[in-house]
Amino acid sequence: MLPRHWFGRLSPVALLLIAFQACSTASPPTSTEEVPHVVPPGEPLPPPTSTPTHAPVKITLDGAPIAGAVVLQGGNARLATTDDTGKALVELDAHIGGAPTLIASHPDARQSALVLHNYAGEEVTINLTRFTREDNPNYVFQDPGLPEEGNTTAYCNHCHVALHTDWYASPHRTSASNPLVHDLYSGTAHKASDESTCLLWGGQWRPGLQPGTGSSTWRCYLGSGALPDLNTACGQGIPCDGVSTKTGGCADCHAPGINGTLGGRDLLEAQGIAYEHGVHCDVCHKVESIDLSKEPGTAGALHIVRPSEPSSSPAFGAWWPLTFAPRHDVPNPRMGSVQRDHFTNGALCGGCHQSRQASLIPGASVDRARWPDGTIPIHTTYQEWKEGPLGDKVPCNNCHMPPNPALDNSSGFEELGLEEGITAGWKRPRGTVRHHTFIGPRTPKSRMLELAAAIFISKEVQGDELSARVTVRNVGPGHSIPTGEPMRSILLHVRATCDGVALPSTGGDVIPDFGGNVARKERGADWSRWPNATVGNVVRVVRQEGDWHDYQGFGPFGEGGRFSPAEKGMPVESFVGQSTITALDGDTVTFDAPLPEGDLAYLGEVPADTGEAARAIAGAPGFGFARVLSDASGQRMVPHFLATNVVSDNRLLPQSSWTSTHRFHTTCGSEAQVTGTLLYRAYPLALARERRWELKEHVMTETTR
Repeated sequence: MLPRHWFGRLSPVALLLIAFQACSTASPPTSTEEVPHVVPPGEPLPPPTSTPTHAPVKITLDGAPIAGAVVLQGGNARLATTDDTGKALVELDAHIGGAPTLIASHPDARQSALVLHNYAGEEVTINLTRFTREDNPNYVFQDPGLPEEGNTTAYCNHCHVALHTDWYASPHRTSASNPLVHDLYSGTAHKASDESTCLLWGGQWRPGLQPGTGSSTWRCYLGSGALPDLNTACGQGIPCDGVSTKTGGCADCHAPGINGTLGGRDLLEAQGIAYEHGVHCDVCHKVESIDLSKEPGTAGALHIVRPSEPSSSPAFGAWWPLTFAPRHDVPNPRMGSVQRDHFTNGALCGGCHQSRQASLIPGASVDRARWPDGTIPIHTTYQEWKEGPLGDKVPCNNCHMPPNPALDNSSGFEELGLEEGITAGWKRPRGTVRHHTFIGPRTPKSRMLELAAAIFISKEVQGDELSARVTVRNVGPGHSIPTGEPMRSILLHVRATCDGVALPSTGGDVIPDFGGNVARKERGADWSRWPNATVGNVVRVVRQEGDWHDYQGFGPFGEGGRFSPAEKGMPVESFVGQSTITALDGDTVTFDAPLPEGDLAYLGEVPADTGEAARAIAGAPGFGFARVLSDASGQRMVPHFLATNVVSDNRLLPQSSWTSTHRFHTTCGSEAQVTGTLLYRAYPLALARERRWELKEHVMTETTR
């Protein structure tokens, strides 16, 4: 029974649900009553001899017997499946509290239940009704609710408190309101909040639309953006806010809950729940099926079905509830649950975390000699996992939605003072209810980044030369690292010391250009003039060896792929030397030592300590791992909407490794220490500095030998 004090706390809708359960599909009681059986503490409960151990069941769908329906007793994990006559024999567990509840589940129908009061073993029938598979654009997505405010069943967190708490702190909730996403979408710099700052940064102060409200506001337009770059009729004289016809499909994954027509919506249309809650409960649990051959998100890969049958009760709102979920035994009529495997096998994640695209820029095209189908890979996390050693064995959920051993049920009915049954659900084995945290690189407490890779160092000393081999290995994820957003990178910084004093590098591999630079010059340019230099900057000189790294990357960049080493796009570059700027005379600089000869010169900075702002470290001893996108002009590490090519992709596949070599002049022989530090960056340094985004060096792991 529900404690008396709870009736004052429940909403009218919840009270209607409880009343609905009491008079739902239960069979009329027979003449016998249950007799309590007392067992001394510590002894197992024997099954009551007077209770049937099995129940013969017949399932119909729209009045006709249906084969392949799943039938089970609520709280009992043993499933039965109907034969060609629609019949099955369901095992009953007498130790489950209350009268046995039989539940029928079929892919084409909402689950339905039958409570067996004083059951005597006779055959029973459960009737299922087919749901309409057409999506209803008139449906309004349900509000997940705010923390501590789930005082009505109109909010998901009215019952699913713990799951809601997890999700509310996740990046999924902020997918539509993330200001960095909007900067890249509209071509803005949200950090510039006034005209003078905007003009100082090189932007244009113009009236546009405020994200999340649709109201007119002044914004700083600066740099590339999906709207100004994809639409030729705007972006120069006027902002593209609200007038663009091409949106790049951003909202299809970042704001999938915009009511009305799904797919192809403007991200600036996201308001209210669609903006504040991003990828939320009612969006994911309206996904009926996945088709990864189609465009990502609500444009096609995520086949969303919003209910279109009129509601049978005002307690359920305007439409008969319809929800897709992983379990066969959720017959609560408020949920209208239909079981789907894509919530447990990782396929749902692929609906957005798998994307190929043709060129989105007007007049630009993908090189079909390099990419025969005219599209380039953008997001391939799902495929990386699918083709990796964990594919179809350890799904995405296992790592990104870890088990919550504190929960017996996703509704937390015990904390609410409810009993097991149709309304509240049944106890689950501990660990089978999962956190809805969707942890990833933006979840520091998970330490997911720190557990992703390992560094191994071997060294050798001959005379005054120290040689080091540094191996970085993907030891954790079932996908490449880094993965997801292609602007991400991982940088290996290698240094050597004697008694804490840095040793000069004399050669070996270097951090590629995506490590960031203040400026870059090739051989033949004037290396004594650096317009953007400051005292303390360093200039690193790199030699191009005329060869290419033959790494094992993803797809055509991998083993057996169609690309040659040169087509894999990573030239072998070696460290030559560096000098520090000690004085400035206009653009002319003075160094602490003459620059050596080489092919490239990078104006950069001394690497930051842990947690400090990211610095320009291209050309420093080390290496780097990234999927490098380029635009039609050849500019590298561009946002995906500008991309026409994938120049290189040496990200580390699951359980794969890469070894780089480095040389230093040692003054302490074999006592010298070599340290490798692995740094994660969410986006390129140049982009962060252009928009004034905060970018700190995130240390994934560090090893010293």
